[in-house]
Amino acid sequence: MKHPFCAVVTGQSLITHDIRHVQAEQFSDVERFLQQGDVVFTNFESTILGQHGGWPTKGKYFGYSRPEVLDALQDIGFNALALANNHAFDLGPGGIRSTLEEVEARGFLHAGIGIDETDAAKPGRRQLSYRQVSLLAVDAGPGPANMYAENRTASRPARPGVNRLTTVRKIGVPDRHFRRLARLGSHLQSSHLELTNYAQPEDPPALKNGSEINFYGTVFMQAADFGRLIEIDPQSASVHLSAIRQAASQGDFVIAYLHHHHWEPGWQDVPRWVQAFAHACVDAGADLFVSHGAPVLQAVEVYKGSPIFYGLGNFLFHVHPDEGEWDPPEVWQSIVAACRYDANRNLQSIDLLPVVIGEVSERAGSETGGKLVPIPAAGHVARDILEGFASRSRGFGTGIEITGYSGSIIMPSARKFG
Repeated sequence: MKHPFCAVVTGQSLITHDIRHVQAEQFSDVERFLQQGDVVFTNFESTILGQHGGWPTKGKYFGYSRPEVLDALQDIGFNALALANNHAFDLGPGGIRSTLEEVEARGFLHAGIGIDETDAAKPGRRQLSYRQVSLLAVDAGPGPANMYAENRTASRPARPGVNRLTTVRKIGVPDRHFRRLARLGSHLQSSHLELTNYAQPEDPPALKNGSEINFYGTVFMQAADFGRLIEIDPQSASVHLSAIRQAASQGDFVIAYLHHHHWEPGWQDVPRWVQAFAHACVDAGADLFVSHGAPVLQAVEVYKGSPIFYGLGNFLFHVHPDEGEWDPPEVWQSIVAACRYDANRNLQSIDLLPVVIGEVSERAGSETGGKLVPIPAAGHVARDILEGFASRSRGFGTGIEITGYSGSIIMPSARKFG
């Protein structure tokens, strides 16, 4: 027998504190909203310090979590986790192995990291409620090459790491500046200058190819003005889209997840390359697309009957209060979305709960400034979150109805026949 289905999605969960001690009716309201879902999904924006140990792989913005935070996520309702993100490798291969073991021990649907490239690229698959659900999770960087999983070769062992969507970042420069770069590149080549202290071993030398120069890993291109362009490697995209098609061919409910830090200057704007990739995922068979990276709420689009959440910001954000760049209020505001499907997998509606990460417990730790958990937004804050979300989403053809302190998207077919 076929059954209706509900998928609840949230902002990313950078969680380093066990939040099970938080006793507040406002937080309980958020938990109840989560627990209506058959699948309840977030991005686990951390790595686990467990039996495989590890060591810091970076300085600033380094972090890790203890295994009990996974119990906390499960306790409030989450059963599906994306693991592909810029913090997944903060403890190196040991953290990857510990995270995999701890997540699997708790029965989460998960994807995005693995003991090698083949393992990391596999979608997770699990029956949740009445549906088989598959999850594909990728990270598009930018990040160091050694954070991404790699298969063994005859001369190199396998590397545990993150599932990579390979991208190339190109810098557009006007013609006059481009010609100067070309002359500099030619001079360096002709002088056989060794740049060992600058270039990484995998970086190509300064090469000119028509209207582009690959200058030791940074690609410059001729353009009318200065700017930045992100391009997805077609072969990398093909691998991931093929995995989505395979999962969809099994009749699974398919979630595609993208994490990236190629933000636009206006960080609530959606990069064009992300929209193109999201559409390709839906065309391949994804029923739901979710993205994080920019720590702010962006827009939602319904494309061919599938919701695309371009950026859901933060749901849990345990950062130190001394990190001043997280001061803007939009960093602490988001929505939780409940996507409702009928028995035939047709999207019927999306309910939107605006939330703010705020102080609700006297035991809130000073290390997070007391901002441990999200609570429902109210008053003008709720209206501002919803109206801003609606305004950005209108550019993608999505209409959001706002009633009081909540919002909804109702599909035309559901409105007509529901």
